[in-house]
Amino acid sequence: MNMNVRVIPRLDIKGPNLVKGIHLEGLRVLGKPEEFAKHYYETGADELIFMDVVASLFQRNSLLDIVQRTSSEIFIPLTVGGGLRTIEDIRRVLRAGADKVSLNTAAIARPEFIREAAMAFGSSTIVISIEAIKRADGSYEAFTDNGRESTGVDAVMWAKRVEELGAGEILLTSVDREGTAKGFDVELTRRVAELVSIPVIAGGGAGSTDHILEVIQSGWADAVSVASLFHYDALSIMKSHGHHAHEGNIEYLKKGQPSLRVKGVSIEALKSDLVKQGLTCRFEPKGTHATF
Repeated sequence: MNMNVRVIPRLDIKGPNLVKGIHLEGLRVLGKPEEFAKHYYETGADELIFMDVVASLFQRNSLLDIVQRTSSEIFIPLTVGGGLRTIEDIRRVLRAGADKVSLNTAAIARPEFIREAAMAFGSSTIVISIEAIKRADGSYEAFTDNGRESTGVDAVMWAKRVEELGAGEILLTSVDREGTAKGFDVELTRRVAELVSIPVIAGGGAGSTDHILEVIQSGWADAVSVASLFHYDALSIMKSHGHHAHEGNIEYLKKGQPSLRVKGVSIEALKSDLVKQGLTCRFEPKGTHATF
């Protein structure tokens, strides 16, 4: 288990807006992704993930402008995913300011694409996103297109294969748990983490600091990808509910952000809790005396 834990806010983006849903569906608008990204950078995020959640519908990634604006103001690694299907697609995103790319649909459709991308840009640049759904028999299937399309591919064995093809990291998301705040799928994370030697980022289900501790300590995750838990804390601070473009479901914002099942947590507070549990982070929260 890697005790040097990375905390990575994930920003799902539709058009110009940061959005959030449950099981990767039912998206509601939260605000401008650039504002959230800057807030997370300033409050201690180790990295950021930008995911174009409708890229598969339009056969392209539309985040270039947002990536360019964001990368000029933040100086931590930025991973960008959604709709990247060719070497040139990857090159454009990296030129816009991304440090890494996340691949899913194109990688499953043609696994050799992983090898080609790793050779062209280096393994450390290539993150494979695995969106997993648990089957009735207890195994896990990899899905594509934001958890909508079945592939028939075993998610755990696919993780081993992508490592063999040269991927540098795995972003492992439980579609069953995503957006539910019921905790990560620790069993899924552990199965993958014990099978591969590359870092595993656990995603889907964070609803408390205890959930994050569990997936690190029992699931052997090297990093955590967190959305709602951070977004709702950020909203309460940023007062940015009026800063959005009119695209998507904005009823949540128009109603003044009604009560939520998820009580937001700041990155600083989360890292403070991790340190108290003996874990190591790359940012020292205020009020701690740990050495990083």
